[in-house]
Amino acid sequence: MSKKIVLGFSGGLDTTFCVKYLSEEKGYEVHSIIVNTGGFSEDELKKIEAHAHKLGVASHTTVNAVESYYNSIIKYLIFGNVLKNNTYPLSVSAERLSQAIHIAEHVKKLGASAVAHGSTGAGNDQVRFDMVFHIMIPGVEIITPIRDLKLSREEEISYLQSKGVEMNAEKAMYSINKGLWGTSVGGKETLSSKGMLPEAAWPTQVTKHDAEEVVLSFKKGELVALNDKKFSHPSAAIQYLQTIAGPFGIGRDIHVGDTIIGIKGRVGFEAAAPMVILKSHHALEKHVLTKWQLQWKDTLSQFYGNWLHEGQILDPVMRDIESFLQHSQEHVNGKVFVQLQPYRFQIIGIESSYDLMNSKFGKYGEMNSGFTGEDVRGFSKIFGNQTIIWNAVQQENKK
Repeated sequence: MSKKIVLGFSGGLDTTFCVKYLSEEKGYEVHSIIVNTGGFSEDELKKIEAHAHKLGVASHTTVNAVESYYNSIIKYLIFGNVLKNNTYPLSVSAERLSQAIHIAEHVKKLGASAVAHGSTGAGNDQVRFDMVFHIMIPGVEIITPIRDLKLSREEEISYLQSKGVEMNAEKAMYSINKGLWGTSVGGKETLSSKGMLPEAAWPTQVTKHDAEEVVLSFKKGELVALNDKKFSHPSAAIQYLQTIAGPFGIGRDIHVGDTIIGIKGRVGFEAAAPMVILKSHHALEKHVLTKWQLQWKDTLSQFYGNWLHEGQILDPVMRDIESFLQHSQEHVNGKVFVQLQPYRFQIIGIESSYDLMNSKFGKYGEMNSGFTGEDVRGFSKIFGNQTIIWNAVQQENKK
């Protein structure tokens, strides 16, 4: 009786190779699974399923994880205004963790003795997948043919051809990974420390040139409406905003970061909806939260983003931080007005019944309603008292 193995399957060259190698060379009963985190259309998913069956998998499963991906990860990235190195919205790293968790659950469901993924030995994904599997399905063997065999693209294609499987031998100039929270773009310009992706490399081309205003409505920190259009789930609002802002070429950049395996890396990305949402959400928060709420959110959110990037989504400290972030959003309600233009956008302002910039309590730089000049005189002296004492002591010791 053949051993069951679950394979994370995208339908590309590497995972196609894995199906044939695992079934015909290693004697496994291969059960493929694809976890859609917003990067595939229904038509694409059907083609991938047909391809898997043609390769001879014992079963193929498609998981629609868009809403669960948002609920378990993206929501907290928005609550925390998380941008890795103040630049990158964690487009790929976040979705890999969602995919790994669903794959591990499928292993449990099928009672498989092994799990496989198509990661190479050169990137972050291998660590993210392996770590989630070690935690969720300890004892299940992890097999990574591409990493272990160190095969070239040409060797993979040659092997598949020997098995009667034709794959496109032409390597795309740019590797593209699309998901709910943005699209990564890698190519020759990102392989060195200097270079910008050319216009043609960006998946979404610029077709809008006239300024456009969009109104984002938030309820307890979550995007619930755009202009007058309401959504049953925030993930749908994100996807809709992408169709509005993407054609402006908004959210394009190149991220330079530290990988889990210790090397620096560059990757291009386009994330129109994530960037507009994060900046809008942050603008609203600056109006409705207190100084120390904002301060501690920044501190905890930076750690949260870095730890998530390194694959540590299952660390219990992440649940603790999520509880803090969730509680902080209780009054993050209101509208944010944004002007979209080619390659950029700007926040026009906000409206919220929880706005702390309230004229009843004074107008900054103009008129105060909550205290007197004498109050300020006394406050200033007490607020700086310890520093006054320190300076006096230093002067005495100089004598």
